Amino acid sequence: MSKTTQAPKALRGVGNYIDDRFHLAKTGEKNLRKVFPNHWSFMLGEIALYSFIILLVTGVFLTLWFKPSMMEIVYDGSYERLQGVPMSEAFASTLYIDFDVRGGFLMRQIHHWAALIFVAALVIHMLRVFFTGAFRKPREINWLIGVAIFALAMVEGLFGYSLPDDLPSGMGVRILQGVMLAIPLVGTYISMFLFGGEFPGEDIITRLYVLHVLLIPALLLGLIVAHFMILWHQKHTQYPGVGKTDRTVVGTPMFPAFAVKAGGFFFFTFAVIAGLSAFVQINPVHLFGPFTPTSITSGLQPDWYMGFMEGSLRIFPNWLDFTIPIGPGYPIMVAVLVPGLVIPGLIFGGLALWPFIEQWITGDKRARNVADRPRNAPVRTGVGVAGVVFYGVLWLAGSNDILSETFSIDLYLTTYIFRVLAIAGPILGFVIAKRICLGLQRRDRETLEHGYESGTIQQLPSGEFIEVHKESSSETVEVLSSKKDPSSTVLQEEDVDSSGVENPDARKGMGKLRRALAHWYTKDNVTVRDVEPHSGHHLHHTHDHTSQEGPEEDEDGH
Repeated sequence: MSKTTQAPKALRGVGNYIDDRFHLAKTGEKNLRKVFPNHWSFMLGEIALYSFIILLVTGVFLTLWFKPSMMEIVYDGSYERLQGVPMSEAFASTLYIDFDVRGGFLMRQIHHWAALIFVAALVIHMLRVFFTGAFRKPREINWLIGVAIFALAMVEGLFGYSLPDDLPSGMGVRILQGVMLAIPLVGTYISMFLFGGEFPGEDIITRLYVLHVLLIPALLLGLIVAHFMILWHQKHTQYPGVGKTDRTVVGTPMFPAFAVKAGGFFFFTFAVIAGLSAFVQINPVHLFGPFTPTSITSGLQPDWYMGFMEGSLRIFPNWLDFTIPIGPGYPIMVAVLVPGLVIPGLIFGGLALWPFIEQWITGDKRARNVADRPRNAPVRTGVGVAGVVFYGVLWLAGSNDILSETFSIDLYLTTYIFRVLAIAGPILGFVIAKRICLGLQRRDRETLEHGYESGTIQQLPSGEFIEVHKESSSETVEVLSSKKDPSSTVLQEEDVDSSGVENPDARKGMGKLRRALAHWYTKDNVTVRDVEPHSGHHLHHTHDHTSQEGPEEDEDGH
């Protein structure tokens, strides 16, 4: 017989003391039994979280020796090649961390690699949420928090990249100042305030340091905590499967299984980042030297997540600039303002507004806890692919000089090519992605209706040869039959009511637009509503079936 053992007396006393005041025993027991789905894609968010923790720890280490000052000194440190070179105290302290602090160079490498992986994990995690529709009610607020975290992470990375005051970071700050100056009316004042005078001024490093070390990390930490609190309260989304509904979650309990797995994954993430930092050098500032406006920076590239902005600045046409004829005239630098502010604003604004746009088009306001398969929402998937293609084209355009030199292509020709691709690429991406999704839907319907090919050929008594199809597994049948037909309540609103009175919303411009978008969003989808799962019979002639536009029924039949 098993014998119940008690905790040590001192530990029991501490536990009772805390529980008497905060009543955490029942709450803790409930939370420890919380279930987390087991799909691998949920680990993408964990990678972002663990990278952020590593960023905080290594960032604290680096702040102990970094001096955020632009005071010019003559370097006399350990790195002989730069001895006697005038530089700022910020750059000199960075060299001190690299060559005089034990483990300093490795810690700076870990910090930089963790930043790159943090943003990469955020991007892939948000793509997973977008393509599976995990942003739908009741998770719209968490999606907005995620977009804010993504935007702040990019700004945080840009400011951190600029702090060492080396040659690449100085050029990045110069581009940032150019975008500021392009802001109509107030751009000059913003630039003078941030830099403390004309570029480069004397205050930019100090102010970026405050933003990078104090304000933005505090905002990120608060948003991440809020994100997990909402996630904990609302529960995870999950992919379709046996026993998985909008009301039940199938997975692993928080303690001990998930906690052990999460702890091991944290150390694995840290090991990968440390390995990259030890064997793959990144941002060797000692080879670039301090920032001087006269130095050549050809071939230098920003961190990957800022490449799209550099690409948009490079390929945007410069013949659209104009001057407002008021007084001495106010020049509007469209070639800098649009790619530097408008395009990023459209990207992040589109991300933030999409859940509400989709809800407005479909009229679907029900809580959704089971994620969509991307193929089952072809329009959403097409829009996502179009956005990825647009971002990717701009990202590649940021390296057009390297592409031109590597492949011996005229530099101006690459500019024209990327201008065309920036417009045509997203359109082609949308069309191709949607057609692929519809093709996969037809294959799913065929698999559900006729089973899968067994590879066995059978001859019937009549002499006919057929291929035997086998019944799919219960898990596969559940996944395939879980497809909901995309529908829109907007399309169910009649143009006239039972009394013959015209619906006022139907004749308004926004009403017509909404109905047109609803039709575009829901048409062409393949339905499985009337399909009986295959039960061992052979394959007969198949027909394509498209969904009929109609209201979707929930579990209660409403």
